[in-house]
Amino acid sequence: MTTRPTPRRTVLAAALAAAAGAAAAPSAIAAPRSADGSATGGPADPALSSPDRAKDVPRVAYHGWSSVPDWRAGTARGVRVEAGVRPAVVIGRPAGTTDYTDPHTGTSGAWEYATWTSPVRRLAVPASEVVTSWNALTPAGTWLQVELRGTYTDGTDTPWYVMGRWTAGDADEDIRRTSVDGQSDDKSSIWTDTFSIDDTDSGLRLASYRLRLTLYRKPGANRTPKVWRVGAMASDIPDRFTVPASEPGPATGHELTVPRYSQNTHVGQYPEYDNGGEAWCSPTSSQMVLEYWGRKPSEEDLAWVDPDYADPQVCHAARHTFDYQYEGCGNWSFNAAYAATYRDMQGVVMRLGSLTDAEKLIRAGIPLITSQSFLESELDGAGYGTSGHLMCVVGFTEDGDVVANDPASDSNEAVRNVYKRRQFENIWLRTKRYDAEGNVKGGTGGVCYIYFPARPAPAQLRVLRELGVC
Repeated sequence: MTTRPTPRRTVLAAALAAAAGAAAAPSAIAAPRSADGSATGGPADPALSSPDRAKDVPRVAYHGWSSVPDWRAGTARGVRVEAGVRPAVVIGRPAGTTDYTDPHTGTSGAWEYATWTSPVRRLAVPASEVVTSWNALTPAGTWLQVELRGTYTDGTDTPWYVMGRWTAGDADEDIRRTSVDGQSDDKSSIWTDTFSIDDTDSGLRLASYRLRLTLYRKPGANRTPKVWRVGAMASDIPDRFTVPASEPGPATGHELTVPRYSQNTHVGQYPEYDNGGEAWCSPTSSQMVLEYWGRKPSEEDLAWVDPDYADPQVCHAARHTFDYQYEGCGNWSFNAAYAATYRDMQGVVMRLGSLTDAEKLIRAGIPLITSQSFLESELDGAGYGTSGHLMCVVGFTEDGDVVANDPASDSNEAVRNVYKRRQFENIWLRTKRYDAEGNVKGGTGGVCYIYFPARPAPAQLRVLRELGVC
């Protein structure tokens, strides 16, 4: 399999990495690597050579608002708090009416709206990136917008950035779910689903942030969006080509029974949702994990899918994670939101620090979906290279190697793969890498989706709290 084209989300990361790495690799020749994927020569990794960066400092902080006290701590304009097993904010008495022209359909119309704004969240470690996620129900004819505004370490403020305009459906009365391009204040920018400091070498970071939810519905309607959770993962992961190796831990010899679906069996299906195949790694992975939890679309939900297509639920997931601006199904926030449309499910976008963290989840019965990029030579047995790919971590062998349901397989039967622990950990956690031409590109720094029930088992809740998810 040839290397996949660079997703739109990685353009900024690649540009920043190239600028930052120019001094480290002036000849643009890739550093030699050993069979396990670690560097054997070339530039020193600042993440490993700097005493400050070698300290065990938490550089990832997720915070979510989901309880009655959480919702009441925010500023409400037209929303009310709905108590219950899953407390939520809904439209009460709308704060006003506004017009919206959908850039993807050209349709204009009036919408009632109400807003909820979080308290200021101050960061112990100021962040270079922030990714938001939310869990909500949006009946037909309703939608929501999530925004972020922060204060930099120099004391100035960002604008209100749109992190997503989202609805679960795509009926005629719905808007088209979309990220918003072109947002920047010359200090930071929004890249699909990610707030990013433009020049991390400047030392500038985000010191605090607020989130704002805006809920919309047709004027005079009784329907309302219902938001159970909104949160953000803020991080400042050091630039690094390699990461320290973890030792096999609590999940060795433990494998979860997660359904297996191949994205490649859908090549050429539904061009309007990015044509199946390699473009569908994210929704395919999401569907595998959702079905592990016993959630899947109904026959009525799947009635639109061509009956000749296998695994129609994968087509359904692609349709309902599709970002009309990004023109693909790989929006991290939209995949987490899709997962939470199923009964009593939650979804967050997170960064983890090692495969030890992943093992804790697996041991508690929680699979995860990881995002990584690599050359074919950097992951033995994969048989392909990629500039961005999602797969499910479902277990670990007795030796601590990773058992992955990799949707980039030719059939469902071939989806289960075992990847060397050291190689997998490095390609997942690094923030910089070399492409086949020796150019410096970006890595995700440990990004993953974590999907879990609204009421996790006690052992699951303990692990989720330990990792900062709940």
